[in-house]
Amino acid sequence: MSQRMNYYAASPAGMKALGAVYAHVRQSGLPARLVDLVFLRVSQINGCAYCIDTHSRDLLKGGLPVEHLVLVAVWPEAGQIFDEQEKAALAWAEVVTRLGDRGVPDDAYSAAAAAFGEKQLADLTIAISLMNAYNRVAISFRATPMAVAA
Repeated sequence: MSQRMNYYAASPAGMKALGAVYAHVRQSGLPARLVDLVFLRVSQINGCAYCIDTHSRDLLKGGLPVEHLVLVAVWPEAGQIFDEQEKAALAWAEVVTRLGDRGVPDDAYSAAAAAFGEKQLADLTIAISLMNAYNRVAISFRATPMAVAA
């Protein structure tokens, strides 16, 4: 499968705008590992090979053991590998990514709000939304994962 277009070249201003949101998320005070776990989980849900490859590499470079990485997709079954805030973030990422017709249930919001302050939860939701946007762009234009390009 080959890339359909270079979307960075086609819309540099649009990609720069997404990059500015990415910079905000990275400066938000949310732990880098938590953000990267959320980016990976959202990408897994959406089936974005490019982003799964990228965020897996980021987590491994950040020191996440490979044994933990392989359990991100099944995090509820991973015991205590992920801390309570990471579990809350992963749960929130799943419900926000899978909106469907039901929206976000009150119990899901309550659980997330119990684990994060308002600013943290807003920034976490921005991070989830950003990764959903990046996934849709990468999937639509068949971005090539580094593992495939190598």
